[in-house]
Amino acid sequence: MSVEKRNSVRVGGKGAVTVFFAHGFGCDKNMWRLLEPVYADRYRTVAFDHVGSGTSDLSAYDPRKYGALQGYAADLLEVVDEFGTDKNVFVGHSVSAMIGMLADLEQPGRFAAHLMIGPSPCYINDGDYVGGFNRSDIDSLLETLESNYLGWSSTMAPAIMGAPDQPQLAVELTNSFCRTDPEIAKQFARVTFLSDNRADVPKLTAPTLIVQCDQDIIAPLSVGQFLHRHLPRSTLAVIDNVGHCPQLSSPSACSRAMDAFLAKEVL
Repeated sequence: MSVEKRNSVRVGGKGAVTVFFAHGFGCDKNMWRLLEPVYADRYRTVAFDHVGSGTSDLSAYDPRKYGALQGYAADLLEVVDEFGTDKNVFVGHSVSAMIGMLADLEQPGRFAAHLMIGPSPCYINDGDYVGGFNRSDIDSLLETLESNYLGWSSTMAPAIMGAPDQPQLAVELTNSFCRTDPEIAKQFARVTFLSDNRADVPKLTAPTLIVQCDQDIIAPLSVGQFLHRHLPRSTLAVIDNVGHCPQLSSPSACSRAMDAFLAKEVL
């Protein structure tokens, strides 16, 4: 099976630098439809679906491989090998920010820079670390997802999207969740919300932008601040946005932060 078919890769734009866009849990590459065109006139753009999401090839899904984020990181490196250029930039939303970090640590130097949108290395509070959830919160979330995936999706998607003045986006995210195979979604959720990559964060030496929303129930400001303290070469940009998906709800604010960082670190 080709990498292009497996990950439903979409290529656009032109330029010496290739920008890879990777979506978060419950989403697909369509989440980038407002940002991709902004960068396609300056860069080569590559958007793709993680296996099990969007229009990826579901026959490629292996529960053992994708029982850890490293399985997705391995796929990402294959996508970069197939579609990358001499200089590659990774844009990862939510859990994909950590997938990109793990891929870089596996093959240092594959990315000239990382742009993390709503990232979190650990969702569970631990001592002085405030990830946003108690372990009991996560256990309850996963139990509800296991017993009633569609009900969980219709309740959680609007809360994750936020953007109360743009209700159509909550409907879009709900539909995206509901299109995902429930068994795959359940495992991806468990892998995502139980992951803890805090120890890996200081190892990432590439320039990194953290795009942090000022009101985000999934990745609160404390998480962005943690990453900024522990990433060796990081920039923290806090934008005015309610929700976890600013690439859809506040694309202009998101792109302004991205442009400032790219002008400084990549061009």
